[in-house]
Amino acid sequence: MSVSHHLRISAQKIRLVCDQIRGKRVEEALSMLEFIPRKGAKLVARALRSGIANAENNKNLDVDTLFVKRIEVGPGPTVKRFLPRAQGRATPLLKRTSHVTIVLDEKAAE
Repeated sequence: MSVSHHLRISAQKIRLVCDQIRGKRVEEALSMLEFIPRKGAKLVARALRSGIANAENNKNLDVDTLFVKRIEVGPGPTVKRFLPRAQGRATPLLKRTSHVTIVLDEKAAE
């Protein structure tokens, strides 16, 4: 399991990447993330590599049999800023963050 908090990308944008690797083997998921041209792909790949290391070192699981059992994306805290506009006005700017949770499991040998 791996949890990444306060990623500086909106949950909506990173969810597009996470939906593509749900249920895949970890090797296949990492190779897919390498070729997805989105900022979220790098962030998810980093969290996935952390989850693989946790499974290997803490749970003594075989890396070759791991797959992405569950991947959840939730909104994190929103940082509020203001953008100066004409006539002395200001527009609110919302810098959204997200939390990603990746749960890995072993596939049974067939």
